[in-house]
Amino acid sequence: MPEPAAPLIAKWIDYFQCEFKIAKTRSTKLGDYRHPYRDKGHRISVNFNLNNYAFLVTTVHEFAHLLTWNDFKNKVKPHGLEWKKNFQRMMVPFFDMNIFPADIHTAIDNYMSNPAASSCSDLHLSRALKKYDSDKVETLHLEQLPTNTIFKIKDGRRFTKGERIRKRYRCVCLDDKRIYLFNPLAEVFVVE
Repeated sequence: MPEPAAPLIAKWIDYFQCEFKIAKTRSTKLGDYRHPYRDKGHRISVNFNLNNYAFLVTTVHEFAHLLTWNDFKNKVKPHGLEWKKNFQRMMVPFFDMNIFPADIHTAIDNYMSNPAASSCSDLHLSRALKKYDSDKVETLHLEQLPTNTIFKIKDGRRFTKGERIRKRYRCVCLDDKRIYLFNPLAEVFVVE
């Protein structure tokens, strides 16, 4: 994470008596929060492969879950109004410290008007954060492909790109004929 943010995150870890783990890459999530259960306390994990700004945004996202759990237990939705208010409130100190570059600051500011379950679901924020990834490997995103292009994903399944429906693309899997909705920023490989 950006160095000036570390002392505040360390305070949160200590104050909430939270087990904070830097996790291996998970393709389905960037971070995770687990509420206290049996003999275990609060647990947060964040993927190690995120750039420092994405790591910080994900960390704050998970701490907002922790704070929401402390206030309401499981009586509210995981990404409901209470979580949104906590996320917004917990981001303020990092804005005050001017941690983020201007493009990410603007994207987070827009995202904070109505935070979603994942920073990935906000295309502007996701694009802004991706610009700071260190592995500048050229990746192809689904939104770059023309309609009806055949592509595959990391697990080898093949799809035909369909029309955009609201925020996602409707794609047909060539292996099982089922329909899947893809994020425009999904990393894909064109099938020749």
